[in-house]
Amino acid sequence: MSTSKNDQKILGRRNFLKSAGLTAAGLSVAPALISFKNPVEQAVANISERSFPEGFLWGTATAAYQVEGAVNEDGRGTTIWDTFSHIPGKVKNNDTGDVACDMYHRYPSDIKLMKDMNVKIFRFSVAWSRIFPDGTGTPNQKGIDFYKRLTDDLLANDIQSFATLYHWDLPQALHDKYKGWESRATAKAFGDYAGFISKQLGDRVKHYFTLNEMSTFVELGYGNGIFAPGLQLPQAGLNQVRHHAVLAHGLAVQAIRANAPSGTKIGLAENLSVPVPIIDTPENIKAAEIAMREENAGYLTVVMEGKYTDKFLKRTGADAPKFTEEDLKIISSPLDFVGINVYNPAGYVQAADNEDGYKTLPFAKSQPRSTSQWQVLGPESLYWAPKNVHKLWGVKELYITENGTSGTDELTPDKHIYDTDRVSFMRNYLTQLQKATAEGVPVKGYFYWSLMDNFEWTSGYGTRFGLYYVDYKTLERIPKESAAYFKVLARDNKVV
Repeated sequence: MSTSKNDQKILGRRNFLKSAGLTAAGLSVAPALISFKNPVEQAVANISERSFPEGFLWGTATAAYQVEGAVNEDGRGTTIWDTFSHIPGKVKNNDTGDVACDMYHRYPSDIKLMKDMNVKIFRFSVAWSRIFPDGTGTPNQKGIDFYKRLTDDLLANDIQSFATLYHWDLPQALHDKYKGWESRATAKAFGDYAGFISKQLGDRVKHYFTLNEMSTFVELGYGNGIFAPGLQLPQAGLNQVRHHAVLAHGLAVQAIRANAPSGTKIGLAENLSVPVPIIDTPENIKAAEIAMREENAGYLTVVMEGKYTDKFLKRTGADAPKFTEEDLKIISSPLDFVGINVYNPAGYVQAADNEDGYKTLPFAKSQPRSTSQWQVLGPESLYWAPKNVHKLWGVKELYITENGTSGTDELTPDKHIYDTDRVSFMRNYLTQLQKATAEGVPVKGYFYWSLMDNFEWTSGYGTRFGLYYVDYKTLERIPKESAAYFKVLARDNKVV
């Protein structure tokens, strides 16, 4: 058989790959030795290398009520989660966040743990009631001083602060006075608080998230009553709470713009619904785009587009939220970045000849899950989430603000935790995220949830997501195998 020069070149490459043992690993290129003449070949090479873009930021995340403890110290006010967790039966084993991980006192050593893992960014939340014990009124200087000390110590360890201004711990006084997020007054109070914090921490903090997971604290706190404050509102009331949440976000964006130094960046952290095409055909890919826009209509879509979709308003009918055009302008105040929390696909979708243009397939009963039954494992969600947010809304800067998994995390007699399931989770999910960045999706950083085991809301302390195991009797932090994995991952800036 005769061969052309081009055929000889291809055969030569194949022989090299075979001799190097790379074809068995599924690689069809040798990026280090081959120069590429077009972007497609370069993208394939980047995927094969498993590297993230230069300057990609690796971090971990926490939330105030889940880790800080010290609920009655230094003037902190009571929150709805303090109240809710003390109602017998609301939280597994009647656990509360009274002590949590005691990070309020132990943050200097926790920051050292982060530095040891090569962390460059840390996402934490400011406890609203530490700043304004009643939600409004006279600020509490001791609370302000705590976050100044925290952020100073982070800077001293070369870690950037990414501050979340609301992670579900609403001051109880605002719930008592205004019925919490049922009132526009709470949205206004949040805007005032956001502006105040950005002025106080502006010389230390350059990135702010307004609210964390609006859809979670609204749907679970005011819809089915599983989370604080434990309400089950009729549909019209629930839709109004949704509107007040996105309005609070917009008011906070405007307040931060008015009070923070020039160069401050503002976004939000939302656990958007992530439809994944069941098969990557053009029709199904388009169906997943349509589904993402509609399935997030009450939250991220209205924030990004400044309008509720026609289908959302039609679906809600007489129960639609009451709003003004001015509300929509505030809600859609321009953002510098978008943060997305991604744990699992919302469902697998395919194109359909119906009014929606898609249908969502049921998960198989045997679909893998973590120890948290709500977490259906689907690594592709960490590809499609940023890809479609970028495509639908032209977002130029994205962060994965939460991604992680719970596990059994059994402590051996010699104090080791071989959480191979978590290492496998990270490797598989991050392979999908790396694929997205190699295709040009502008993801700038990744926050693993969480730095350490903590108060996992209604699951209490029995559900563990951390890279560090917390012994809740002694509060000792013990590194898991996943902490060692993350350390190499952040050092090498590639999937390892």
